[in-house]
Amino acid sequence: MEPMEGLQPDPIVRVRDYQIGCIGAGMIMAECHLAAYRQAGFPVKAIASRTREKAEAVAARWEIKRVYDTPEDLLADADIDIVDIAYPPDQQPQLIRLALAQPHIKGVLAQKPLALTLEEAVLLRDEAEAAGKILSVNQNMRYDQSMRALKQVLERGDLGQPVLATIEMRAVPHWQGFLEAYDRLTLANMSVHHLDALRFLFGEPEAISTVTRRDPRTTFEHTDGITISTLTFPGGLLAVSMEDVWAGPRGEGIDSDHYIKWRVEGTDGVAQGTIGWPDGSPSTLSYMSQTTTNGHWVHPQWDTMWFPHAFIGVMEQLQYALKSGEPPALSVADNVKTVALVEAAYRSIAEKRTVFLSEISTSSDVQGRTSS
Repeated sequence: MEPMEGLQPDPIVRVRDYQIGCIGAGMIMAECHLAAYRQAGFPVKAIASRTREKAEAVAARWEIKRVYDTPEDLLADADIDIVDIAYPPDQQPQLIRLALAQPHIKGVLAQKPLALTLEEAVLLRDEAEAAGKILSVNQNMRYDQSMRALKQVLERGDLGQPVLATIEMRAVPHWQGFLEAYDRLTLANMSVHHLDALRFLFGEPEAISTVTRRDPRTTFEHTDGITISTLTFPGGLLAVSMEDVWAGPRGEGIDSDHYIKWRVEGTDGVAQGTIGWPDGSPSTLSYMSQTTTNGHWVHPQWDTMWFPHAFIGVMEQLQYALKSGEPPALSVADNVKTVALVEAAYRSIAEKRTVFLSEISTSSDVQGRTSS
């Protein structure tokens, strides 16, 4: 295992002070959130879901003492400081609003997509600000170890000026059943990881051009299946995000070659790696720099993974914001910009053209479609 070269792929846990109430008992909560919280030592006080039976099963597994019949009952528990919501996006906004109205609840962690529309996301941002509460959004790919290490390499200037960045996904997601009721699929539920990661790494893009075609495997109706988005950034950086959710035929006896690869080329170096989610392995990073590695490739390694370890950082940043008074790393105000980027991608598909982010409003009066 090579030395980390000063990189820190996982965040330090600074705060464990707040009682957490969990809403939702599906895979992401049972396998990721609660596994991460157990490892980090975050106190989980209660859980509720759409059915008490499912909540009870997850509570037994993770030794959560309080199980409520409904999410509303959990939100009324005065011992809860932070509410962690993992619920379908059409039902999430009403739970967020109810949580914001509870005087004892100090912070809310919501799933992405925050809402089904940019308009709803903007309203939630403004309502959280008016309530004086922290609303944070679970953009957990920012806490993937390779993304965090790459961010540090970029900030150190090892690669020089970024020229071209690519994220190439060839993997078949498990589409949750509730997605069948929506017309939006890949961009809102998978590409949102990659588009947000590009914002995290490089700042705000100027424009996006997205094309799509139907995924032959997905039987329910959907606007976007396989998607390819090209983003341009100030300074000339070009980035491509591809979500191949088809990835070829699959079935018994067919070898799988699922992967997510990324690469960043700069004026002084190159970094590349993988996201380990498709096969459950740690993500990877390799990089070379003319200025810091004498043009030789280095391969820092770690044992932690995107799922579940990234969820430690997601919950920790919210707790630290509450404790310190500093803004959360994953603020709702920042996430609205990711929702706006997704909205711009859908507009690009619908109108078959490049869409400038200046066309997409994130002001309170989003109906006007004039940039704030």
